[in-house]
Amino acid sequence: MVTFLAGIVLLVVGYFTYGKFVERVFESNHRRPTPAYTMRDDVDYLPMGTKRNALIQLLNIAGVGPIFGPILGALYGPVAFIWIVVGCIFAGAVHDYLTGMISIRNHGAHLPQLAGKFLGRVMKHVVNFFALLLLLLVATVFVTAPATLLANMLPVSLTVITLAIFAYYLLATLLPIDKVIGRIYPWFGALLVFSAAGIGIMMIVRGAPIPELNFTNMHPDNTPIFPLLFLTISCGALSGFHATQTPIISRTTGNENNGRKIFYGMMITEGVIAMIWAAAAMSLFHGDTSLSQVLAQGGPAAVVQSVSVNLLGAVGGTLAVLGVIVLPITSGDTAFRSARMIIADYLHIGQRPLAKRIMVAAPLFVISYGLTHMDFTLLWRYFSWANQTTAVIALWVATMYLILAKKPYWLTLLPALFMTMATFTYIAWAPIGFGLPLTVAYIVAALGTAVALALFIKRVRRLSGGIFAVDEPAEPASRGETLAGAAV
Repeated sequence: MVTFLAGIVLLVVGYFTYGKFVERVFESNHRRPTPAYTMRDDVDYLPMGTKRNALIQLLNIAGVGPIFGPILGALYGPVAFIWIVVGCIFAGAVHDYLTGMISIRNHGAHLPQLAGKFLGRVMKHVVNFFALLLLLLVATVFVTAPATLLANMLPVSLTVITLAIFAYYLLATLLPIDKVIGRIYPWFGALLVFSAAGIGIMMIVRGAPIPELNFTNMHPDNTPIFPLLFLTISCGALSGFHATQTPIISRTTGNENNGRKIFYGMMITEGVIAMIWAAAAMSLFHGDTSLSQVLAQGGPAAVVQSVSVNLLGAVGGTLAVLGVIVLPITSGDTAFRSARMIIADYLHIGQRPLAKRIMVAAPLFVISYGLTHMDFTLLWRYFSWANQTTAVIALWVATMYLILAKKPYWLTLLPALFMTMATFTYIAWAPIGFGLPLTVAYIVAALGTAVALALFIKRVRRLSGGIFAVDEPAEPASRGETLAGAAV
């Protein structure tokens, strides 16, 4: 219990200390017009209040990520706490904050555009592919998973429920962000926070047998902590999916000084949620039924149901389980919305006219619906690797930004190098990759990381040798709109 509580305290302290330091390094400017005003189209670009932006951001980056990932990561034992706390404060929250703020400084650009600007034109196309693949996989899974759960609870066919979820996704993708997402997300965000808080409080009250910190690998299959733990727990520590979501809110943030609350703060909140669910799962190591047995019988959802009912009772447990159904839906819709925005930016298609939004979004829904009728498990096996590879690219983008802006670039360089090594190791060692012996995979990954660093240094020299503006010029706000904060 001491390790668990200490981890929560460290996350909160990290927000007020390291988060403040990162904000000072970036030098947010409350007087600088944001894209919410300078590019306002009342569809994707429009100012919204900080609380609403923060809760939308939390659900955008969360879904079931900070629940299912930490539950699976708990198989490794208390060492998972270290990655959640350290990863969240020094990697994930920094990743989310800088991705969001650099996007704000570049007209709300998504990761492919930022990668093209800072890492080169080839990377723009590579990241565009990675991001769209990632978003389509997430969106499809976040249709099928909740639809299956609802079909088991309601007297309605799976097909009808699936089509209903797709219909909601279509509306959330096409309508202005404040019409659907901006209205219902704050309520769902509150559900996520309160359900996790309820689980955490009841664990403390009942004295749940949460193991204390040790570095023993408790995984029943003895799979290596490095690199698997760092790909298993992504949401709650560091996740590339977040880099596809933060630009959504960078287009609705009315004041740069709110960035720490929205981007860094919500990642810290997700880290707290991850700590709670990891601790709840680890408590199952004690007694007649082990965590691995529960996972084998019903997966992470079975753990959620068991923990929720046991700690919150029948009513509270049911609400928590319903939250597990609702939360992936709130990430699925923004996955489609983000994919629409990325394609529109890539092809330079304006999104104010509804017809153009439909033109971009329709093929995405057709492909996703087709995937629900196919066995795409092979593609899904690569999700964790593709997700963290996307995070690596975002960290390299942020590092280039800091270098060219003459700011302390080690903030992102260190996590970028670490996660580059982790992703190379995974794809070299894993059966879905090259299947090399682990020792050989470490060597290959070290060489790959060295090559990536060398190419990055070459790019730095090329850009630093000429005139390069890391921040796009901001246009003054029109129609007398205040920049002191978002009033909408």
